[in-house]
Parts: sequence; structure tokens; C-alpha cells
Amino acid sequence: MIDLKRLRQEPEAVRAALARRGDAGVDALVGRLLSLDRERREALLRSETLKAERNAASEEVARRKKAGEAADELLVALKASAEDARTLDAAARELDQRLEAEALQVPNLPHAAVPDGGADANRVLRQWGDKPTFDFAPRPHWELGESLGLFDLARGAKVTGSGFPVFTGAGARLVRALANFMLDLHTGEHGYTEIAPPFLVNRQSMTGTGQLPKFEDELYLAGADDLFLVPTAEVPVTNLHRDEILDSTALPLSYVAWTPCFRREAGAHGKDTRGLIRVHQFDKVELVRLVRPETSEAEHELICRHAETVLEQLGIPYRVLELAAGDTGFAAARTWDLEVWAGGVATWLEASSASTFTDFQARRASIRFRAAPGEKPEFVHTLNASGVAFPRTIVALLENNQQADGSVRVPDELVPYFGRDRLTPRA
Repeated sequence: MIDLKRLRQEPEAVRAALARRGDAGVDALVGRLLSLDRERREALLRSETLKAERNAASEEVARRKKAGEAADELLVALKASAEDARTLDAAARELDQRLEAEALQVPNLPHAAVPDGGADANRVLRQWGDKPTFDFAPRPHWELGESLGLFDLARGAKVTGSGFPVFTGAGARLVRALANFMLDLHTGEHGYTEIAPPFLVNRQSMTGTGQLPKFEDELYLAGADDLFLVPTAEVPVTNLHRDEILDSTALPLSYVAWTPCFRREAGAHGKDTRGLIRVHQFDKVELVRLVRPETSEAEHELICRHAETVLEQLGIPYRVLELAAGDTGFAAARTWDLEVWAGGVATWLEASSASTFTDFQARRASIRFRAAPGEKPEFVHTLNASGVAFPRTIVALLENNQQADGSVRVPDELVPYFGRDRLTPRA
């Protein structure tokens, strides 16, 4: 959530930062916020003034009664002012609610280092690995998956609908192998604590990480219980510490979780809908870190490197893309996408996003820490990264490691988890 104190003190700087996102409606939203904030503070001032006057009048009534003097007119005035006080308090509560509702619609301020512009202004920070070369015509993953018996898109569509793939046989084993490989890597080498969170979360959790209220139409809602299927493990894991004050010695907190993810918006515009490239349900290993503000930038580098390590150990060529302000997600201050090269479709595909949210999510979820006993609590900074998402990782594994005979080589680091070094076509 936006820092209202900062908005009040530096309105033009905040407006300028938000304008970099290219959202024409944000400026008007900021104007409404400032107006509501001013009304609320005026109402609070009137309420405090009235309370001070009532306290003075009560003291005078007590003094007069003690002295045997008449106080009827003061008692009448106190009764009338009590109604005024109730009216002012109700007005202040309503303004508080309206202010919070508007503030929840304001995106995070882009980090100063983020380039201006939209998606066409995204820039490559670095690249790793060599793109595969073939002495035969490479096939796309949907053809490879069918010939190898890895997944059944048609039956997934029959059971649920388009965008809900079914992994079968060696494909299901591949999903399990990837999960165990990534979890072991992040817990064993990177020091994360593994979490197995709920796959349904409440509105407070979705609001805390920024999905609600703005993106409710993109989420799957279990209406009878007013619970949402998780779009990412970031939501339940970050909210583990909602409404808590942490000891600074506990920071940084680092968690890893493997969950299915459910997103209604996948393929909404008819782009990249074939095969596994854009689906409504997919598995992902997610990294979440809660850190002190002064370490936030270094932590962003670190969590991104942890995600990169997965791709390097799997031998998948990738590049790190810095997103421009207009392409950065609602809650993020800065995002680096990890795009993998898929040799069959000959394109870059996003397999991970590493984001820093500064104190944006922590304000919404009230996650704070106390630097030292007796000191005022501060908001933590939150970060997350996909470490990594499965569908496009599987796309890259299949397409980049395919052989002329139709088989697919399994990366060495994955063999102990998968149990085989090669996928072969069905007889």
C-alpha cells in the first residue's frame, strides 16, 4: 500500500513516480486520495477539538456542583455536543474506509533504476548459455509431448476445460522430479525453509499481497466459502506473518513452496495458447524473502540468482530482462524476468519473475519488525521469485534436448530424481 505520509509530504514526487507506469487513471486516483486524506484529518481535528471542549465543560460542571452553583445550561450543551461527537466519529470512520478503499487501488512506486516506457523498453541485463543447434527440423513441445506420452491436452480439456493439462506417465514423473530437484536445491544449497501451504486463501491474504481488490476477476473464487485458489504460493507464504511484529534477529526469513497455481487470465487474449506455454493451472516452486529495508536491493540480486541457478543446473539458456515501469506488475517496485530459450518454437519464454515489493505488501499485510527493544516497529521489505515455474521450463527441456530419433535427453542434474537419462517415443 502507498505510504500516505509520503504522499502528503511529497505529492508531486509521488505523482511523477506513478506517472511512469503509464496509467492515465492513477493521477485522478491520487487526487481523490489527497482530498479524502485532507477531509479525514479535518474531521479528526474537529473531533479532537470537540473532545477538549467537552472535557473542559465537564470539569466546569463538576466545579459548579461542588460549589453549589447552577450548571443546567452546561449540561444541556454537553448533551448536544455528545451527539455532535458521535456524528464526527461516524464521519471519520466512513472517511477512513473510503481512504483505505482508494489507497488499495494505487500501485507501487517504480524503483528509480527501472527504465521508463512500456514492454518495448524492457532491457536485457545478462544472458547465459548457448542456444541449441539442430541438424534436423526441431519439433515443438506439443508434438514431442504427444509422441513421448508426457501429457494429454485433449483429455485435460474434456475433464475441466482448455488450459488445464493432464500429465501422464513419464510426464507426471517429470513434474515430480522437477519439484524435488528444485526444493532440494533451494533448501539444501540456498538455505530456504520449505513450506507446504494451503491452496485456498481468504480475502485478507489476497489483499495483503496485492491481488485484491484490483484483480479479483482474474482469480478463481470458491464462492460458498469466499476463498480463492492461489494464483501463486507467494500469497499464502507471505501472509504467514501478516499482522506480526518480527524480531530483527529473525531476518531475513526465506521460504520455498511448491504449489499448483490457478490463473483465470491465462490465454485471455488468444496469445501463445498452444501446448503448455499459457495455461490456467500449473505447478511452480516459489521463493519468498522478508528482509530489512537496507538489504532489500542486495536481496533482490540474491533471490534472482537463486532462480537462475535452477536454469543453469538444468542447462537451459536464459536471459534476465529488466521490466520497464509500464510493464512492471501492480505490487512490484522492480522486476527481473528470467526468459528461457525454447529451441522448437525458437523464442524466449518467461519462466520466472524476481521482484522486490519494497514495503508495499508489508503495509497492506502489516508485517513489521522491531530493530531493537523499545524502538518503533518498521515495515519489512518483501521479495519473491519463481524458482521456477514448470510449464515453460518443461517446454525448454523438451525442445532444447530433443534428438534426431525423437528422443529427449534428460539433464544430468535431473537424472537422479527422474530415474532415466532419456525420454523415448512410445512404441
